[in-house]
Amino acid sequence: MMFTVPFFHSPKVMGILNVTPDSFSDGGDFFSQEAAFLRALQMAEEGAEIIDIGGESTRPGAASVSVQEELDRVIPLVEKIHAELPLFISVDTSKAEVMREAIAAGAQMINDVAALRYEGSLEVIASSPNVYVCLMHMPGNPRTMQENPQYEDVVFEVNTFLQDRLQTCLTAGISSSRILIDPGFGFGKTFEHNLQLMNQLQTFTSLSYPVLIGVSRKSMLGKILNKPVSERLYGGLALAVLALRQGVKVIRTHEVAPTVDVIKVTQALLNQT
Repeated sequence: MMFTVPFFHSPKVMGILNVTPDSFSDGGDFFSQEAAFLRALQMAEEGAEIIDIGGESTRPGAASVSVQEELDRVIPLVEKIHAELPLFISVDTSKAEVMREAIAAGAQMINDVAALRYEGSLEVIASSPNVYVCLMHMPGNPRTMQENPQYEDVVFEVNTFLQDRLQTCLTAGISSSRILIDPGFGFGKTFEHNLQLMNQLQTFTSLSYPVLIGVSRKSMLGKILNKPVSERLYGGLALAVLALRQGVKVIRTHEVAPTVDVIKVTQALLNQT
């Protein structure tokens, strides 16, 4: 079933669904198609409007998978969710062929950690006028991104990168109304870089494109809290509030129900100011 999301209005929760054996916090939990669909159903019931399906881990040091393997993991699930659940479907991929097949199967958005820099991906989105795309900042690739990342000014450099990719997309004919941006927390950034980005999210929200962030369970929370991945919920919710107060429109998270509550309360307060 087709489901649309107006990104420029109230903030949304994007539920993470990794159909992988090796993602950093839930690898293997939803690797089977049955388990993945049941998780999607649960997230819909908890209030997620968007679901982000990933068939290849992008954790630091992750190995790549073949196009066919990623297709086999992702496409049947996209088809089933599209047919049965009221969810706006995003697919987390950087491969042009996976993008193309996912869109044909019912995906309405591509969430690309490589910001359409890989061969063929820009053309796929340019030729799909009803599909949204999220452009994320990531230096290098998942296997190398955390090898001593350095910036003179991380906020300025991430912003410059995103503006360059935005211009490339606009030049290719991709409408500004279907582009989101993501500063890429944890992707080629140190703990200090992540804190600087979080404190200056208004640099990105001021660009007039919906901003998406994904900080759920990430290592920056582990460093602050000194807690394992399974005990980082409340820290993630605190960051969600800070992000919402700076104008972020999409919170990408493993914990849907608590984040839905956080958005409702935060928005009620912000609407009074």
